Amino acid sequence: MSRRGAPAVAAALFAALLCIAPFLLSTYWVDVLDSVGLYALLALSLNLILGEAGLYDMGHAAFFAVGAYTAAILSTSLGIPVLLTLPASGCAAGLFAALVALPVLRLRGDYLLIVTIGVGEIVRIALVNDAFGLTGGSNGIFGIPRPVLLGWRLRTPEQLFFLIWGAVAVTVLVFGRLSASRFGRALRAIRDDEVAAEGSGIDTARAKLTVFVLGSAWAGMAGTLFAAKMTVISPESFGFWESVLVFAMVLLGGAGSIPGVLLGAFLVAGLPELFRGLASARMLVFGLALMVMMVVRPRGLWPRRAGGGP
Repeated sequence: MSRRGAPAVAAALFAALLCIAPFLLSTYWVDVLDSVGLYALLALSLNLILGEAGLYDMGHAAFFAVGAYTAAILSTSLGIPVLLTLPASGCAAGLFAALVALPVLRLRGDYLLIVTIGVGEIVRIALVNDAFGLTGGSNGIFGIPRPVLLGWRLRTPEQLFFLIWGAVAVTVLVFGRLSASRFGRALRAIRDDEVAAEGSGIDTARAKLTVFVLGSAWAGMAGTLFAAKMTVISPESFGFWESVLVFAMVLLGGAGSIPGVLLGAFLVAGLPELFRGLASARMLVFGLALMVMMVVRPRGLWPRRAGGGP
């Protein structure tokens, strides 16, 4: 087998294992895979910003929250089916990202990271304080309807599994094509050397704004699926820790690498469940494992190929 064909075979095996997983695993572990899928969506959206363009966004959970709350408000107050709120959630998160990005994307590196942390905290505090009388304060929003697909109301983890991982498959295809496009190459040029990219004729300001809005809008749509799965959301679900976890998924798996990000999502979101019996010590063990992995593999467990492919 050629090295070029190996990734396709690995992807096919991975997809086949995922398809049969709901029929082999218990309901608990299928629910864990549902959560991993949601984190994978969120990590892939951050990878577009961090891995492709090199923009340090440590407040990504804020856009996830905007999408989730948009879906929850529209579905509970106006009775709109939750899946039909996907475009509105994406647009709301993207618009909010544009408002944030216009003043802050002039910053670079650690300065941008610190500002995005502040944005995430501002959103969380606004949700706790019942912004505009719509978010329910600390209690959040209850009674979000289950998603309906092709006339079927999806209630069980097994039913939600195919919806969530179907969305992950679409995301992988879309972002894979985007990474291989001229726009994707421009983003990597900005990540590697912004001054040189601008000197080569790339409109760096527009490219960074576009990718920031696109990644944030995708996070907002992932928030819709999160709200549909949980049927109740509260500010606790969108704190700083969530942004840290997603950031770790991208860096641990390999920034800019789609397979690496998926691997990172499985390790960061799924692996701790195997150590649940260790109670509070499981996070200590997991944190030490992350430190060792980042020392041994600083570019991630599955880094981007040298040729630039995802």
